Amino acid sequence: MSFVGRTRFLWRHPRRTGQSPTFIRREMAAIRDTEMLLRLTAFQLAVALCAFAGPPVTLQSTTTLDSSGIFFVSYDGLVNVESFQQNALLSYQGYQYAVWYNSGRSAMIARRQLPSGGWSSIKLPHSLAVNDSHNVISIGVSPEDGRIHVAMDTHSTQLYYLKSVAGLATNPGSFSWATSNFSGSFTSTLGSLNVGGQVTYPQFAITPTNKLQFIYRSGVSGNGACQLAEYEGSSGSWSNVGQWSSASGGYTAPSGSSSSTRNLYIHGFTYRGSRLHVSGTWREGSQVQCSSGGLSNHDTIYIYSDDRGRTWKNTAGSTVATSGSNPLSVSASGIIVDPLDPDHGLMNQESQAVDSSGNPHIIISYVPGRFGQCVTSYASQRNTNGRSFHVWRNTSGTWQKVEIPISPGSTGRSQIVIDSQDNIYVVMPFLKIVSASKSSGWTDWSTVYTGSNVFGEVTWDRMRQSSDGILSVLYQDKSSGTTPSAVKVADFKLN
Repeated sequence: MSFVGRTRFLWRHPRRTGQSPTFIRREMAAIRDTEMLLRLTAFQLAVALCAFAGPPVTLQSTTTLDSSGIFFVSYDGLVNVESFQQNALLSYQGYQYAVWYNSGRSAMIARRQLPSGGWSSIKLPHSLAVNDSHNVISIGVSPEDGRIHVAMDTHSTQLYYLKSVAGLATNPGSFSWATSNFSGSFTSTLGSLNVGGQVTYPQFAITPTNKLQFIYRSGVSGNGACQLAEYEGSSGSWSNVGQWSSASGGYTAPSGSSSSTRNLYIHGFTYRGSRLHVSGTWREGSQVQCSSGGLSNHDTIYIYSDDRGRTWKNTAGSTVATSGSNPLSVSASGIIVDPLDPDHGLMNQESQAVDSSGNPHIIISYVPGRFGQCVTSYASQRNTNGRSFHVWRNTSGTWQKVEIPISPGSTGRSQIVIDSQDNIYVVMPFLKIVSASKSSGWTDWSTVYTGSNVFGEVTWDRMRQSSDGILSVLYQDKSSGTTPSAVKVADFKLN
């Protein structure tokens, strides 16, 4: 018989036990005190657990863009959803836009009126050329003339570029959603600006002065350069700002192996206020890593610009590059904020964001040294032992780094999101969301959402999250082989 049961028996049958009522009352009082203490302890434990939980997210809706999007796995990813797409999902003037390829390989663009309008889709005059997950679609808006710009289907090959009629984005209610809004054919140039025949990673960004910029890599992996162009809405023309990272220069790994060519992979191209923030990692053109099965990526760098990408400074404020004439070199002083040799499977093109104080936050991932000092198979070892790290600059200007204590369990990359209170949400592959609060110093990491039937990496709508606090995530359902699957958008309320 339990202690509580025995005492109740004593109270009800005192004569059968030989115990006095006074003794039994004391036992019952002790039981009541014990039960109260247990209840209080449970409550305190619950409070403590809540105190160490990251900010929550609430799934508001999931909508389907296409029940039959093209599906093939290439470079561990999907062509419809890659981390470096900035943007495949974009909001502007109360409407949201999305791009993808359908099962027939056609480029698609859809829009809906926010917050909950239905999607309307149209087919653009282009079909995916090859099964390569690099060949994503990216879109941007030029505020000065209200055009939607589309760049796509390129991996060290020619660009496919198209823009809409004027006013489509700034006065969306005045236009029906029709293919005729994107008149003309795709071109390999930005208007009259020749961007060459080896373009990869097309991205758009809006400057604080409402100019639209185009960011891309020229050349090839391990021997390429970051380039920047800018659009003038009054004339409808593009101009070249120039090359801002260099492929040349010497690098020697700790092992003694050296390389004379490389490219800079960026984690983002982010404006906050008047400042432009860029972080990234270098990839060498020669094998400087310990094994050919690894990655030649090394170090995390950070630079910023206060003149829309013309001149670049390191974290100490010293000028380290000038676009068009003196591009950033691997040997530039003071740009490395987290040193790492090329033996740990460091991933390129992860993500970055900037908090309300103007401090950059970066997500990187690699296989830590506790799992070995030489990655011989980056895909399998990142999947098993890869870990994500939060790297940021604090208000005193010092860079800090913390391992996120939740494994991504994937070869793929994660996306960092910062809300209006500077809480951080990291959207990992398979739509697993982990978060940490600013009040904890970004230490109370916890899993706040786990996706279902999601394949690999996701991308998200930066403009919507900054304007109304809703995290819209574009993802694609799991499939196998080349069987098409649904392309979807999930909307989350943060905190």
